[in-house]
Order: sequence, then structure tokens, then C-alpha cells
Amino acid sequence: MSNRPSTLTSLAALLTVVWMAGPALADAQPPTNPAPTTTPAPAPTTDSGGDKGKEKDADKGKEKTKHHEDATSTEGYHRGYELIYNRGEFAAGIEALKTIGQDDDADVATLIGFASRKLGRYDDARAWYERALVSDPNHVRTWQYYGMWHLEQGNRLKAEDHLQHIQLICGGTACKEYKDLKGALEGTITY
Repeated sequence: MSNRPSTLTSLAALLTVVWMAGPALADAQPPTNPAPTTTPAPAPTTDSGGDKGKEKDADKGKEKTKHHEDATSTEGYHRGYELIYNRGEFAAGIEALKTIGQDDDADVATLIGFASRKLGRYDDARAWYERALVSDPNHVRTWQYYGMWHLEQGNRLKAEDHLQHIQLICGGTACKEYKDLKGALEGTITY
């Protein structure tokens, strides 16, 4: 436990560098086709199409495998997703997700963070959201949920910072994660 302050300090420094580098990189080479770099966690489906886990590489026109698809295609992820989002069985959902053995996956860590927040385990939720952002600093759903966490903690300014970061990732205000966090900030949606 003596390493925790230095770990959190390192994580904070890493997140600050990533956050600050984003606009600088955007100014250096404007994207030719702005799009989010990360898609939100997909809803589990029974479709077993051949394109699952693939995305087009804009530079080469080739398909490449997304890092997080391996975890989200597992039975444990589907079960955890169902338990958490559809049944509200947060503790059972967390256990199902931990059986995957991919806790460092951004989708898995974000979903565990969400369930932990719903259980009132705010320190656990924060740790899971930070773990997800280490895995994928542009994971838009993590930024949304972490913004909602900050809002619940009474830190509206930090939640607004996360909203601005989501806008940068999404390339505007049209993505669902932006709209949901904005709605939470305005009090028009519950979270």
C-alpha cells in the first residue's frame, strides 16, 4: 500500500500529459476525416459475423483487430453486461467480469467501475476508471462515466472538464457519451 501515492501521482501525471498532448497533436496534423478513436462498449449480440472485432485502418484500407474486442466477445463480458445494465445486479456483474481475466481492458475496467459506482464503492470506481484510461486514454465511455462519478462527488468543474475532453475525442457534441454527460450536468437525465 506504500506504493499507492506514487502510483496515483504517476497516473495523474500520465493523464495530464495525455490530455494536454491531445490538442497539440490535433493542431500539428489536422485529421482528414475526424472520427472518435474509440467506440463505446458494444451491446452484446448473438451475431457471429465475420467482421466482429475489426475496424478499417484509415491509412491503409486494411482491417485491424481492436484491442478491447477480445474481452467484449467473451461469455463473461456478455454475462457481466447483462447483469449490470439489464438486471441491476452490480456485484454479480463485477464477479462475472473478473472471471474474464482481462481487468486491464478498457471496456472491462469501465464496466466494473460503473457497477462499483452504482454500489456506492466510489474509491473502487475511481480506481477502475483510472485503470481503464491507462489502457485506453481515449476511451470515451470511461470519460463519460468518470465525469458522472465526479458529478456525484460534487466536483462539477471536473465533470465539465471531462465533457470537454469527450468533445475532443468525438470531434464534436453529437456522440451519445457527450450528450449523456451534458444531460447529467444539466439535470435532465439520471445517472
